[in-house]
Order: sequence, then C-alpha cells, then structure tokens
Amino acid sequence: MGGQVRVSEGALELPGGATVRFMRTLRLPETGTHPLPPGLGGFPLRWVADYPDQAPDQWLGHGGVLLPVFQREAVWLSFSASAPVALQVGVGQLCAVSGRPWSDQLAQDPQNYVVLPRQPWLDGINSGRGTIRQLVAVPPEPGTVTAPRGPASEDWVGVQLQVFELRARVRARWQAAQRARAVRGRDVAGWGEVGGARPGRFGPAPGVPLAAEAGPGEPAGPAVTAPGLGAGGRMRQEVYRDPRPLDDWEREPSGRVFVHLATAAQWRRITGEPAPASPVDRAAYASAGLPWFEHYDADAADMAAPDPGRTARLGDGDGQGQAADRER
Repeated sequence: MGGQVRVSEGALELPGGATVRFMRTLRLPETGTHPLPPGLGGFPLRWVADYPDQAPDQWLGHGGVLLPVFQREAVWLSFSASAPVALQVGVGQLCAVSGRPWSDQLAQDPQNYVVLPRQPWLDGINSGRGTIRQLVAVPPEPGTVTAPRGPASEDWVGVQLQVFELRARVRARWQAAQRARAVRGRDVAGWGEVGGARPGRFGPAPGVPLAAEAGPGEPAGPAVTAPGLGAGGRMRQEVYRDPRPLDDWEREPSGRVFVHLATAAQWRRITGEPAPASPVDRAAYASAGLPWFEHYDADAADMAAPDPGRTARLGDGDGQGQAADRER
C-alpha cells in the first residue's frame, strides 16, 4: 500500500485519482423516510501527525486526519474521480456500503465498496431497499475510556477509507476507450457518467441499485472520549452495483486513511484553533422544517456565530428519489 494520501483545499486526495470531501448537513428525524437534506459546506481537515503532543495516542497510532463535528450536524461524503476506483467506506466496525462487518478485502456478495465516479456521494449506512441511515455524531459517555483491542481497524469508531485501483491491463483498456471517445468528440469526464461538477438539483445516478441488509450490532465504543458516528434518520439514496467483475480490481489497496471525529472542545485543545463556524444551527432547522432537539445545544458555546444567510431549505416532497435542494 504505497500510495500517498493528500489533503488539498479541504478534500482528501487518494491514490488512483479519487477525491473525498466530508460535508455538513442537517440531522433528519429518526422516523419516516426523507429526501436528501441540503449540503451546507465542508468540514476542515487536519493531519493528526501534526499534533504529536496534543492528539490522543490512539489517534496518533492510526494516523490520518481529524475534523470537528457538532451534535447538531450530520456528515455526508462527496466523491469524484478522474478514473474508475473502488472505494471502501468503514464506519466504526461496519462497512457503510453493505451494512455488514468491515472487511479489508473487496467482495461482491454482498458488495462492500462503491465505484467512483459512478457513485457521486454517500450519506450513511446502506439499510437496503434504496435507503440509507444518515451518519450522525454520537457523543461520548462522560468519563468513559475504552482501551484499544487488537489491530488498528478492530477498535475503530471513526471513518476509514480504502481505495483499490483497476488492474493494469483493465486500466489500459479503459484508457484506450477514453481516447477513442475523445476522437469521436464524446464526453470523457470520469466514466462519461457521474462525477466531478454537480448541478443544483440531482436525480439518481445511473446504475443498478445495490440491495443490502443492515449489519448486526453497533460499532464498538471509542478508545478515547471522542464522538463516534452512529446511524441516524433514514433517507432515499441508492448505492450502485459494480458492473465490473471483481477480478478487474487490484487485490491490495493502493491507499488507506483514517478520519477521526473531534468535539469542538477537542479540536481547540488539539489544534489550538477554534472550531470553524457552522451554518448548521437552530435557524437552519427551522428553515428546513425539521425538528430541533435540545441536546443539539450541548456544544453550542464551542462555536462562533454562523452566518444566518448560509442556511438552505430542505427539498419538498415525499422522500421519493434523490432530488433535493442541496449544493452538491
């Protein structure tokens, strides 16, 4: 796994030409099935290794990046890629794509990865039937510290990303096809399907929806008193099946990165910076017609006052399809 992961303009750049951004949005109610909530800007990222004296030892052992998240916020992942890659997304000890326990190896029964740029985003853990459960911050229990258990991936409570590239012969065929399309004057952006720039409204990405069963149990507790990610409200979103045979992909990943979640107070303590202002506030929920719960105020004092003009309205409708007014 020799590929280098970079942070550029708030995005993770992975080997193979994949880019992942962690985006803010509103938390959906945990009853019913909802349309996609609005996109409200990206989370800042910092390298854990830049803070050897401030970051928790477990985080330093994993490496990767950290980001600050408030209880009022949910997280979604925005994807783009310059060439096809298979991306695994782990949430704690679960695979977000299949909803089953995490595995380091690609599999198609059930499929445990998304294919970029075909999959433009992922908002949570696949719960089957064209729905996902939103990724939300789960606050740590006061005074609770759980010791690490075994290898890095076994005691993980944040997000991990692992990318696999096409085998050389398959990639060569794909590149030849792209050149032929260019000669014919056809679209050569990504796969010629989905990825890169995003319009203001979205329909479903092309492809065959991937069914999934929710994985049993919950992710293990944290090894430090930091928030984890949990499964929140349900929304309509397809996770698309890979049309390629599994043998088209390399057996070993070309890159992996861990993403640690920090409270606003932890972010300040580790980085020396205040957590950036977030547009996710009571006014944003009111504008979107979503309920505001009092525990969302738990970390309100840790953030600067956001710009009230940066809120967005949740798309109207009954939750069918993926269209919503979000800046994706």
